[in-house]
Amino acid sequence: MRTPVSTYRLQITPEFDLFEAARRLPYLHDLGVDWVYLSPILASEPGSQHGYDVVAFDHVDPERGGAEGLAALSAEARRLGMGVLVDIVPNHVGVATPSEDPWWWDVLKLGRESEHATAFDVDWAAGDGKILIPVVGDGDEAAIRVEGGEIRYHDQRFPMAPGTTTHEEQHYRLVNWHEADDNLNYRRFFAVNTLAAVRVEDPEVFAETHVEVRRWFDEGLVDGLRVDHPDGLRDPKRYLDDLAALTGGAYVLVEKILEPGESLPTDWATQGTTGYDVLGLVDRVLTDPAGQEPLDALEAKLRGGEIHWPSFVYARKLEVANGILHSEVRRIVREVRHLDDSVPEAALDEAVANLLAAFPVYRSYLPEGRVHLDQAFETARTHTQHVDPRAFDVLERLLSDPWTQPARRFQQTSGMVMAKGVEDCAFYRWSRLTSLNEVGGDPSVFSVDVDDFHHAMTLRQRDWPHAMTTLSTHDTKRGEDVRARITTLAEIPAEWEAALGRLLELAPVPDPGFGSLLWQAVLGAWTPEHLPDLPQRLHGYAEKAMREAGDRTTWTEPDEEYEAAVHAAVDALFASEDVRQVLTDLTARIDEPGRSNSLAAKLVAITAPGVPDVYQGSELWETSLVDPDNRRPVDFDHRAAVLAGEEGDDAVDKLHVTTTALRLRRDRPELFTAYAPVVASGPAAGHVLAFDRGGAITVVTRLPIGLAAAGGWGDTALELPPGRWHDVLTGATTDGRLADLLATHPVALLVREDA
Repeated sequence: MRTPVSTYRLQITPEFDLFEAARRLPYLHDLGVDWVYLSPILASEPGSQHGYDVVAFDHVDPERGGAEGLAALSAEARRLGMGVLVDIVPNHVGVATPSEDPWWWDVLKLGRESEHATAFDVDWAAGDGKILIPVVGDGDEAAIRVEGGEIRYHDQRFPMAPGTTTHEEQHYRLVNWHEADDNLNYRRFFAVNTLAAVRVEDPEVFAETHVEVRRWFDEGLVDGLRVDHPDGLRDPKRYLDDLAALTGGAYVLVEKILEPGESLPTDWATQGTTGYDVLGLVDRVLTDPAGQEPLDALEAKLRGGEIHWPSFVYARKLEVANGILHSEVRRIVREVRHLDDSVPEAALDEAVANLLAAFPVYRSYLPEGRVHLDQAFETARTHTQHVDPRAFDVLERLLSDPWTQPARRFQQTSGMVMAKGVEDCAFYRWSRLTSLNEVGGDPSVFSVDVDDFHHAMTLRQRDWPHAMTTLSTHDTKRGEDVRARITTLAEIPAEWEAALGRLLELAPVPDPGFGSLLWQAVLGAWTPEHLPDLPQRLHGYAEKAMREAGDRTTWTEPDEEYEAAVHAAVDALFASEDVRQVLTDLTARIDEPGRSNSLAAKLVAITAPGVPDVYQGSELWETSLVDPDNRRPVDFDHRAAVLAGEEGDDAVDKLHVTTTALRLRRDRPELFTAYAPVVASGPAAGHVLAFDRGGAITVVTRLPIGLAAAGGWGDTALELPPGRWHDVLTGATTDGRLADLLATHPVALLVREDA
């Protein structure tokens, strides 16, 4: 197996296609990158900016460069000695435009007689033999018509079965969009009606959905894969085994979210996760634990009472199970009652919803993860003492058996409920310190001490040395440098509370808790060089954040008055000198500490155990917010010019740290084969994190505001291994005294001079 030393993620779009990506590979190579890492490139919905809405599995998207583009990129990568990693989407296909997906079109046209009918996870009986398609607006049924030999609904087109003429005769039924919550009878990606799940557990379906992937490996075009959302699959372990057989055991990563304390199954054919687990650790080891109590108090004041995170999460997940994903709950209940109809449907419905709400991790993989299922039963029974206990008895018997249909479907569903209830809702309703509200993290875990970080990295080096490490992705809620700036607030909670109070006074919003979340985002993203497009970006973020929170306004039922008030607060940043002055003063306070946190996180991520990924553009400041903001075009010409010393940039020190560390990892891999803590002694020992990777020693500053307040490093020094060490960032030799070592940068990367 060929394994990457590092990767660089590129978002391949119609505007930035595979040919353009190939043109940028020399810059990535100069930066120190080992492999290029591509977003999905199979044929997708026309104009798709992300590629996760795949419509055909047998060719590369022509809008993204097609087969010729992939061949050109692969050839250039080979010339430079680089590998190619590609993101694949096995769980679902895009069906927003049925005519673009030949399989979906054929199933709609021929129903269960279609050769592709078994490819989709459809409960035909629940729709009286028809697929329910929730696209019709309220009171708009009259817009459904027959035209040109097709069923039309406004500009949407659907096929007609041979020999029919009317909508009622089709193998599908266009229904009101509200029916998706309760009555949808095909499995989706989360609650996205336009992404229909496919059954890759069927060997024929697996073969047909991986025709193009197989070609990539047969022809030597691609070296590794990133598997999107494995938790949506019927049997992730079996899928990965099938994938290993198809690729010849190639390097494979899984986009798997691990909750604190949870481990990836060791018998999966994968090199590890895509790195959200490490992201959470890096952020938290740089977070001041002393900030927890005052920020808890501030959050309670803003919310009108304390929030108990586990109960809060339970309630949000229950809302999802009884709301936008209730159709999945009902399908589990139908499968249970097919095996045992001794308990009324209503009791089972409530019990299943509460079990999903109580599930402590994304999903189990029975028989592995049985402890999580047992925990969910215990919690759910406690919360629902009014529910017929026989419902839980039946469910415990059927859901604990790895081979029953209900057990398999429950496992596929629990991750959906977790993602929608926590990532896409609770994360936007809790604003204590929003740098912690990140994918794969538990916001209730405020910080991690240095010893715990070392322990986690020691285990990672032992068990998952080739898993990915990341700081920013196309899915992160806030870019790495936004989080680094917000993290500083844990060191100055009183100053933050005073500034926030003034901001809420000058630009009031109906919900001060949401106001805190919004102003933290502004603080994290507000840098002078980004001001021209910042108003549009912040308005986009505000809309998504408040609608995802879903407590005052929603995507489907927006509250215009509430949203106008929030947007007015954003406008005030650019219209009010007083508002801008408050933010300017606060920014001046956190700018340098934020830079220190940014450089610390970047160096740790690149040099810690695992395969570091640099998300596109993040070698300079990454101040993006949630998608689509984090998928904006990147100015690679500028980055190449800065790297070549032809142009300046405010983030040149970040680029210097990034390229120096990447080049050392690529060119001297023997220096990164172990992990051992490096101890510091002296008055500021708690402000340094240092570790030895087997010849390369990483040194970074923690809690820079507190360090400055205490008078700096003083006589604090590292206990370095024998030898003469120098910092490759500055070229200076060191005896371990931190005041000298970190005089130029808040971070250092040491190697022995004789090496």
